[in-house]
Amino acid sequence: MHQIYDTQVAKRFTIYNSLFLDLPFDDIYVTGTLLPFLGRACETGYASGKTPRQIIDGFFEEMMPGQSEKEKYDFLFQMIQYVERQVVLFDSIEDAAYEKINDISGKGSVKALINRVENDRKKEALIQKLKNFSVRLTLTAHPTQFYPGNVLGIITDLESAIRNNDLESINLLLQQLGKTGFINREKPTPFDEAVSLIWYLENVFYHAIPDIIIRLLKGLDQPLHSWENPGILKVGFWPGGDRDGNPFVTHDITLQVADRLKKWLMRCYYRDLRKLRKRLTFKNVEELITKAERGIYFTLFENKEVYSSKEDLLAILLEAREALITHHDGLFLDLLDQFILKVKIFGFHFAHMDLRQDSRKHDGFWEEVFTIQGKEFTGSEEELISKVMKTKGLPALDHFEESFHREMLQSMASVKSIQKSNGEEGLHRYIISNCQSVLHILEVYQMAKLTFGVEHGKLPLDIVPLFETIDDLASAPEIMTKLYQMPEYKLHLQNRGWKQNIMLGFSDGTKDGGYLKANWSILEAKEELTRVSREHGIQVVFFDGRGGPVARGGGNLHNFYASLGEKVENSEIQVTIQGQTISSNYGKIVSCTYNFEQLLSAGLENHLYPDAEKNLNESQRELIQALADAGYQAYKQLKSHPKFVPYLEHVAPLKFFGMTNIGSRPLKRGGASGLKFEDLRAIPFVGSWAQMKQNIPGFYGVGTALAALEKEGKMEELKKLYQESLFFRTLLSNSMQSLNKCFYPASAYLKENPEYGEFWGILYQEFLQSVEKLKEISGMQELLEDNPVSKASIEIRERIVLPLITIQQYAIQCGLENGSSTAILDKLILRTMFGIINAMRNAA
Repeated sequence: MHQIYDTQVAKRFTIYNSLFLDLPFDDIYVTGTLLPFLGRACETGYASGKTPRQIIDGFFEEMMPGQSEKEKYDFLFQMIQYVERQVVLFDSIEDAAYEKINDISGKGSVKALINRVENDRKKEALIQKLKNFSVRLTLTAHPTQFYPGNVLGIITDLESAIRNNDLESINLLLQQLGKTGFINREKPTPFDEAVSLIWYLENVFYHAIPDIIIRLLKGLDQPLHSWENPGILKVGFWPGGDRDGNPFVTHDITLQVADRLKKWLMRCYYRDLRKLRKRLTFKNVEELITKAERGIYFTLFENKEVYSSKEDLLAILLEAREALITHHDGLFLDLLDQFILKVKIFGFHFAHMDLRQDSRKHDGFWEEVFTIQGKEFTGSEEELISKVMKTKGLPALDHFEESFHREMLQSMASVKSIQKSNGEEGLHRYIISNCQSVLHILEVYQMAKLTFGVEHGKLPLDIVPLFETIDDLASAPEIMTKLYQMPEYKLHLQNRGWKQNIMLGFSDGTKDGGYLKANWSILEAKEELTRVSREHGIQVVFFDGRGGPVARGGGNLHNFYASLGEKVENSEIQVTIQGQTISSNYGKIVSCTYNFEQLLSAGLENHLYPDAEKNLNESQRELIQALADAGYQAYKQLKSHPKFVPYLEHVAPLKFFGMTNIGSRPLKRGGASGLKFEDLRAIPFVGSWAQMKQNIPGFYGVGTALAALEKEGKMEELKKLYQESLFFRTLLSNSMQSLNKCFYPASAYLKENPEYGEFWGILYQEFLQSVEKLKEISGMQELLEDNPVSKASIEIRERIVLPLITIQQYAIQCGLENGSSTAILDKLILRTMFGIINAMRNAA
């Protein structure tokens, strides 16, 4: 496979990259000619211990002497733009070779799964499991990677041209790429963010999801039109509903996004129905398909709601199906059945929106409610719960002084409107960030119940707590136990099919507790939450806030889900994806199909084929617990270092995340001045470490923990654990991904910095120790040698962006050494961020 990668990707990139040299733009020609010299200067410079400033200054002295300061900076900006386009070219080449460098029919595919269950006589068990199993990928509003729509279109066409070896089209598209702007001139609104993601729904998911389900059901000899669980694969959607992630989201935006989702789905349906009409030209059938098409036409183009629900459309289609069988021997029945299945899958909603808000906002809301009513909102948690639950009505909107609280009520009311238009599937969950108590859950439950005006147990909304920090994860089982024991909430769960969704935050957990502790705490929380839920007759569904694992430094998501064991409920897999994880893993039909199938198979095989490798015994658990505790102590020590927050604030490009025109997500929660670690959002936190090529959240504490257990004489036990436990192997393998994307020589100049030298040294020593210990545990000579394709991809990508990394560190170094930064240096830092992020493909 590595040889194929070298031929299909690495060598092709070298060939097509040379086409840039022929682009008819003077500045690109000069830049393209000189870029290899800068790349070489970076490689040899770092190898000989030079600083970024010495490398850049030396390059100009040797290659472009006599340039003015303005000319130098102009040239560096041209370099940045050129490298950004190189990244796009490399992505397109890699995507075009996707089927050749990934075994799309091999292990983890639908085809392999069906073959395996047939051989093992587990076909019926798989069919039964599929009747209530699903995978739900939630696209989140953290767009640190999205290109403008026009660039996405070029990328799609470029991949197709490369796939067909169409040199003329490749040349033209590269010319178009050279003249097309990559950066949004203004920050996208929350609605713009949604539009960016709807592109993927329309162009990728709408085609990939039905295709997978159709092949799965046909392979199991199940009829498409009557299959009872069309939601085997689902897409969740946070843009337009994630108020905690984006303070600019309003109830109006939520309604607009829901409307856009429905309209764009209707466009897809309309196109499909027109194709169906070309085939179903028979008496008793044609008029029904025409009727269905006209109904969609009126909904789409004349804003007339012909169908009150998907059931109205399905009734016409099923009538046409009956007529096709009765009068025409089922000619083209497979085409009609496939469309019927699409309507069952996507309904009128396309994707499942969620609302999300921070628990502290709900506290503030209820405080004002009681103030308006002339009462105090004080007392123990039990007393506050009693006060909230006894509230019979909420004040009118105009009684609220705080506009945010009015908006909160209007947002809740928008759920009702969206469910009427798009169906309950359109928006049926409210997620509570920073959930720390039973009160936090009941505040939302009662607000929703009173807003909807429903009786006990009739609320058409799932209340989803999000547990994020290490302490919150430890408290989660007790919180949910208390909740399950409340008669009213139990009645609510009965109405929701005895199902409770619980979200767990990987990024915030890692930010709080470090890599090992966060991952272990989440597994333990899942096991305990599974236990208490089962004891109360509740089916718990875990929703993982992973983004781009691991702590957005890379990792294998499929192995993660395959490794959870029998103690963790796995009726559904739900996970957030964002940034490069969307574009790299789900941005094309072939990659979306492959990765969806891998996730689906991971969850199903975990159920059908339980084995010792997936279940940890007590001695294995004790080993991992000892590692997690040692790693946690190391990470806590780092967090308490007096230079930890100043380093992020003044050395790392943290503040620049708030300046980029890539999304309206803030750097931190709350509006207080000054930077506090606990208020930092996970996205810019992990993103800053990734920009510095230090990736602290993805490995810090791993080396220290392994070394500590080695001192206790447990190295052989750890090696055995690595061989025998899929969870432990995946845990360390994902950390290797993060380590492989580190490049400490770029920031090595900091070791001489009087203020930050010692702190940088701590980071670097942990990096070296982690690499050494992981190689020892795994028996590898080099990290990721067991995954040569991934290793090769990372190496090429890192080489492409090395000039950007150097330019960014040059600007940071100049600012530090000069005592303050300048507008032009800040602009350099800002502009390098995009290419560095894009090249990582699974960063924030």
